[in-house]
Amino acid sequence: MRLLPWTGDDGKPCYLSSDDPHSPLSRLADDIEAAQLRSAAQVLAGARAVLGDAKAGERAVRFALVRTAESLEDVLRVAVSRGARLPGDSGEP
Repeated sequence: MRLLPWTGDDGKPCYLSSDDPHSPLSRLADDIEAAQLRSAAQVLAGARAVLGDAKAGERAVRFALVRTAESLEDVLRVAVSRGARLPGDSGEP
């Protein structure tokens, strides 16, 4: 079972049950994960810029923190999903 990089309407995790890592849904999930990781890198750069600006106000800092928390949630989901697909001691994913 693969944890997908999105949640259902109810906020619960979505999973894909497939042995084919090249299926259309698997490829879509790969593309979304890649986009989430690129976005997280951009958010991190922006947050560092805000934190490095002594004149940044509370609103800018709060915005940067909210976006950073959102990105961290996405990156953690990607890490969990990819970690679950690594072979274990038995060689099984």
